Amino acid sequence: MGFELAPPPANRAGAFLWAGAVAALLLVPFAFVVSTLGGLAALMLGSATLVMVAIAGGVRLHRPPFPRAWWLIFTSVGLALAGNVIFSTLVPTSIAQNGAAINLIYGITYPILCAGVALLPNHGRPGIARAGAMESAIIASCVAVIWWMVFVDPTLIDSDDIRTHASLLVEPFLDLILLGLGIRLWLLSDPGSLSYRLVAASCVARLTADTAYLTVGSNMGYPTRVSIAGWVVCNGLLAVAALHPSMRRTVPLPPDGSTADRRDATPIYVGAVVATPVLTGGFLLHEGLADTLNTLDVVVPMIATAVTSALVVVRMRQLNRTAARRAADLEEALRSEAELQQELLFRASHDVLTGLPGRTVLHDRLTACLDPGPGGALLLLDIDDFKEVNDRFGQTVGDDLLVEAAARLRDLIVDGLVARLHSDEFAVLLEGVPLTDAWATSERVLTAMRRPLAVQGHELFATVSIGLRDLEGDLPAADVVRDAYLALHAAKEAGRNQMVLFDQQLREKRREAARTVERLREAITRDEFLVFYQPLIRLADERITGVEALIRWQPAGESMVPPDRFIGIAEDSGLIVPIGAWVLRESCRVAAGWHRRHGTLVSVNVSPRQLREPDFGMMVLDALKTSGLPPEALILEITEGVLVNSGKVTEQAISHLSMLRTHGVRVAIDDFGTGYSSLAYLRDLPIDHLKIDRAFMPAPGAPDPAALTLVKAIIELAAGLNLGTIAEGVETAEQVALLRELGCQRVQGFFFSRPVPEPDAARLILESATAAGTGANR
Repeated sequence: MGFELAPPPANRAGAFLWAGAVAALLLVPFAFVVSTLGGLAALMLGSATLVMVAIAGGVRLHRPPFPRAWWLIFTSVGLALAGNVIFSTLVPTSIAQNGAAINLIYGITYPILCAGVALLPNHGRPGIARAGAMESAIIASCVAVIWWMVFVDPTLIDSDDIRTHASLLVEPFLDLILLGLGIRLWLLSDPGSLSYRLVAASCVARLTADTAYLTVGSNMGYPTRVSIAGWVVCNGLLAVAALHPSMRRTVPLPPDGSTADRRDATPIYVGAVVATPVLTGGFLLHEGLADTLNTLDVVVPMIATAVTSALVVVRMRQLNRTAARRAADLEEALRSEAELQQELLFRASHDVLTGLPGRTVLHDRLTACLDPGPGGALLLLDIDDFKEVNDRFGQTVGDDLLVEAAARLRDLIVDGLVARLHSDEFAVLLEGVPLTDAWATSERVLTAMRRPLAVQGHELFATVSIGLRDLEGDLPAADVVRDAYLALHAAKEAGRNQMVLFDQQLREKRREAARTVERLREAITRDEFLVFYQPLIRLADERITGVEALIRWQPAGESMVPPDRFIGIAEDSGLIVPIGAWVLRESCRVAAGWHRRHGTLVSVNVSPRQLREPDFGMMVLDALKTSGLPPEALILEITEGVLVNSGKVTEQAISHLSMLRTHGVRVAIDDFGTGYSSLAYLRDLPIDHLKIDRAFMPAPGAPDPAALTLVKAIIELAAGLNLGTIAEGVETAEQVALLRELGCQRVQGFFFSRPVPEPDAARLILESATAAGTGANR
């Protein structure tokens, strides 16, 4: 393994690394010129000192988290340095004459050095001590067999020098152990851990140096240049490794403690295991042919080969256990993935909250019923006023109500599919049943859902509206669902808590509504809307004190469209917002002149949909400012439900109206008595007038004591709360006389005038003012 020097880095760590590398390189040439024991001792002294200084400096500089391994290497090199000093000063004879003593001194350093190399990659992690051990032992065992056959046998066995030089085998055998640890270090390293690879290379250099001394230097009485250079290079590699920044790095732990997954290690495993028996056989054949075969020639390679084989078998068993464990993990992962896929499939096709099937399942089952299936019926259910539950009690209670409602439906529908479509919408698919049975099932559902549900300590009602559609084989599933929705909407429009069976008229009505929406959009851009005005008459003097603005639609080249044919559609589609804003601005513009001349008020109807707009209040104030109409001259007419329903929409409406009343705008309850009449809201909410619905007016002709009592009660109630009263639908003189007698303040109706265009209204206002002889209001 080579090491390329880079240009000196600017930081301090790079400078130390550069200096250590240069010093190590400078010592190598001296290995080839030193020729005396003193010179050798001085060279090894300098080389060992370099290693110790480098380790101390590297530990201080890089602060490895577990420096114990480096200090063990430091200690080993220090003992070797002490041995060099001892033999250079106390033993002036040749090294060959004191081989046993030298091996004893240097042998002490090996266990310490091996411990340091073994601990280098561990970094205090449990289980890593065994990582790579088996693979490195196999390779080291193979190398030992080859080493014995190539180097030891020719020099010591065949020459019969084993008896006199047996002690020299100590260090090479220890080098083989160190080589195994170095191989383990290399196997555990990665491209980012150069320090470990340098330490592994130093182990190879040490084995090379000691082998050269064993085979050649022992007979010369002095180490060969290869041995000296190998020792110097070994120490130099240790010094550079200690100074390299990667010496503090913690390498990732291999899975299962195995290094068999490394691609660059596989050829070495295979080559070592295959080559060892082949070379052993060739070696024994050579020895036999040369007639030099002896006991050691056979025993040592066989023992080493047997050890290698045993290690391979043990490793194979480990790999088998690892493979079995990984197969089990894989099987568990596949099972978990299958379960996850099933869960995801269930979640994709079922509602998470209620556990009921969703739209996808319903569509598939419905399609199967239609073509060419057994037929049946589809029920679409919508919980009435579910939004009020969320607004009053919170979404958690609302969710629990849905769960309880779903459970009740599931218990009720035994032979059908119950699905949740969206929010508070459910579906029931009855397969292969006649329409009469489906009708009976719908009635059972209505009856069951009228019973209260216990939810978090509350008794809540979850009545439903149902749209029923029988299944026809020639229709796609989407059309069947669409028709069922039409029936559901019809049930809700009819008052909720009931069932409506689909018929073709619903479809035509829906198509007509869609066409009307498109025409309304065009009418907005073509200015096809008009404002008619119906006078408000003060009964005290029968003078016109105000007008109610009423929208009319006059398509080009067609007859006028009555309001009841498009107002509801405009409300549902949201087009009432721009239409209502236009009516308000137009009414304020026209009434501003009437008010300046005659003090005339204007009353404008406001849709509940308009009050949901966050800028409604500012829009009204802008219309007043633009037209010049004083706020006191504007009355906004709303329905009772806008104020008494709970929830954020009602709170927003009350906020808008309260703000406008602070500016002087007045508020009237339209069609009072037909909705949610309540003394509490009359007292507490922002209103100024009550408009008595025409339904309470006594019919012409025979006396109607009940109607008289109701009208009287409303007028007295309003007077007690300091609210003004306006009666609608006044058509006869008897009604006028009655209302005057009961104390009603203002009236409007056909008896005085139908709604008329602006010019006619201006004429009526002028005539009224002229007849009264004054332009003052009241």
